[in-house]
Amino acid sequence: MKYLIVGLGNIGSEYQDTRHNIGFTVLDAFAQASNISFTTQRYGDVAEMRLKNQQLVLLKPSTYMNLSGEAVRYWKQKENIQLENILVVVDDIALPFGAIRIKPKGSDGGHNGLKNIAQLLQTPNFARLRFGVGNDFPQGGQIDYVLGHFDAEQRTAMPERVSIAVDAIKAFCLSGAAFAMNNFNNK
Repeated sequence: MKYLIVGLGNIGSEYQDTRHNIGFTVLDAFAQASNISFTTQRYGDVAEMRLKNQQLVLLKPSTYMNLSGEAVRYWKQKENIQLENILVVVDDIALPFGAIRIKPKGSDGGHNGLKNIAQLLQTPNFARLRFGVGNDFPQGGQIDYVLGHFDAEQRTAMPERVSIAVDAIKAFCLSGAAFAMNNFNNK
């Protein structure tokens, strides 16, 4: 079976390691732990690997966050991946830092990357792994917050939290969304 694992973020060094780029961070950690590397291809950086008997295509779109659906739609069609085998890793300000929520489908929750993917796939019925980045910002400060960097305490905790997200992705691919939800939500 083939899976498309998408990490959302914005391209460019000015966005590296920001809260909004946690999807890129998680996929980079996944690739590093799996001893594979990304190559620049159409609509993004792509890495392919096998996880037991599953084939995984890891995608970091190069379309900027708000146009992520272009890359997801292209790679879904190119690799002939079923909708239920797509998992999008995304930041979530509604969750405390490091919290993970996996859902097999759902709303975009105000996230423009998810909104664009749902629009271009013509359905919100794809799995997502929401990685909490917290919401410690003043009213009207959301954009600066998500495009800002994690604080020192969060950076210290980041490797462990990202490792848990990587394990959750593996569980999704090997055992399904329900198993991943039961074992990683609230972890």
